[in-house]
Amino acid sequence: MINQLKSLGIEKGKPFNPTPQTTSILNAAAQEARDLLEQRYSIGVPTFFEGTQWRAAAQPEAVQGQSTRYGMHDVYATDARGLIYTYGFIGIKRLGTAQYYLMAIRDRDGRSLSGANTYRLTVPANAPVEEYWSATAYDRATHALIKGMPGASRASQDHAVQRNADGSYDIYFGPTPPQGKEANWVPTRPDGEFEVLFRLYRPTKALFEKTWTLPDIEQIAVQ
Repeated sequence: MINQLKSLGIEKGKPFNPTPQTTSILNAAAQEARDLLEQRYSIGVPTFFEGTQWRAAAQPEAVQGQSTRYGMHDVYATDARGLIYTYGFIGIKRLGTAQYYLMAIRDRDGRSLSGANTYRLTVPANAPVEEYWSATAYDRATHALIKGMPGASRASQDHAVQRNADGSYDIYFGPTPPQGKEANWVPTRPDGEFEVLFRLYRPTKALFEKTWTLPDIEQIAVQ
């Protein structure tokens, strides 16, 4: 990276004074990189449950590299790492042991999740975890928590969250909670899109053998 930065005029101990032309080029390159990562984020990560919108939180080559401390000296998943740090801000070194992450950016019908609409995620009974699961909403544009919200997630360890008679849970995402479902509601901002990260802590074999499946997020009301 040192020589690459030097080619841009960035050197240790020297002021960085880019020309207007250089500034324009760098700004365009940053936007191009963002657009490329956005495209890879949408289609580059494999679907976890067949026929659903849920995807693993990282590409396999990135998980392999970080879990082995990049022991394969002829392989370095630069693009896959860039993708992880774009939307996850994390290094997934032991994915599947203490935790596993699933992400959805679209609803059951393949539409982007709009903060203006109301959605329901039904988490079936007997979730494959030895500890707990949680569902968190993030800003689609920044991949960070949605600003100005009173909360960001709901989890099975929260005793206030209502459980259905069959042991399943209905978690709602939207600008306002459905009547009587405040304890199961995750707020969203009406003027933006969002994404959902579903975390499973101490997952069991049922998750990886896929004898338990997480259904897609379903739109139930349109603003």
